[in-house]
Amino acid sequence: MSLGPLMIDLAGPQIEAEERELLTHPLVGGVILFTRNFRDSAQLTTLVAALHEARSPPLLVAVDHEGGRVQRFRTQFSRLPSARRIGHEFDRDARAGVALARSMGWLMAAELRAHGIDLSFAPCVDLDYGMSEAIGDRAFHASADAVAQLAVASMHGMRSAGMAATAKHFPGHGAVRADSHLSLPIDRRAYADLSEDMAPYRRLIDNALPAVMAAHVQFPAVDAHPASASRRWLRGILRGEMRFQGAIFTDDLSMGAAAAAGDIVTRAERALDAGNDMLVVCNDRAAVITLLDRLHVAPEPASQVRIVRMRGRGGSSWSDLTASHEWRAAREALARCAAPPALTLDPNGS
Repeated sequence: MSLGPLMIDLAGPQIEAEERELLTHPLVGGVILFTRNFRDSAQLTTLVAALHEARSPPLLVAVDHEGGRVQRFRTQFSRLPSARRIGHEFDRDARAGVALARSMGWLMAAELRAHGIDLSFAPCVDLDYGMSEAIGDRAFHASADAVAQLAVASMHGMRSAGMAATAKHFPGHGAVRADSHLSLPIDRRAYADLSEDMAPYRRLIDNALPAVMAAHVQFPAVDAHPASASRRWLRGILRGEMRFQGAIFTDDLSMGAAAAAGDIVTRAERALDAGNDMLVVCNDRAAVITLLDRLHVAPEPASQVRIVRMRGRGGSSWSDLTASHEWRAAREALARCAAPPALTLDPNGS
């Protein structure tokens, strides 16, 4: 059985009977985990193993675990800094900021791989325009060059821990105020004015970026459809012009912004036609069941290859990981990052 194009979610910390049936459906290819699926380290390891054993080839198991306010598992895991905090370190000392990005990318990936999780949807490479509440401190920096350097370092850190990076939210979510979880953001800039937003993707692609997550953001000067449902953006620009060969994931098709494309089946059909390899559908079990009943797609061999390449590689046990020199060094870097800045007095003593 091949992996299908749907990535779905679970209700709780274990696989329920109904969910076992869903996981074996040919259209399902992955599972995304949330905080509700986590009790402790041992339970998470058991759950991920059960998900991998549910069918062959094993389902992909993913999570949003960027750091800062987007970190699904906290107890027993390292509390990762926000991307903005890493950007602040870059401003203080560019070399140190790049080293911190790599170290935190490795730490995040290594701890997830120790529990068997294949991928985290990270890094976020949206530029910090100071406009988007949905992005906010998830952005490394306002400078495209700084974001590119930090994102490449994070990707390399993840890669060395056995995890493929997923850059998001293509082509950019930072310059819109609306939250795509609730409504469709519209960015009215011309294509030529988006070059800075897309620059980090170009640098990442030059460094063999494995995956991209497409944004539910509409750019009417480029296409009438949101980027996540746009052949122009995904097949034309991302794959054609930018020569991207990795996997493309949608953002959650249950989000408010995605509803602009129609009902859930229409959304899925348009997303697949646009060029997405895997469609994330979560927090809406009725939508998942509707798709399993009504979505009819044939397996696409090239897409299958791209999805399988997202599987995690290697990974130590938790005890071996936490005993390693690299983990201790990353934790020391994290402690320095988390420490409050030293107080510096000006000449007047204020």
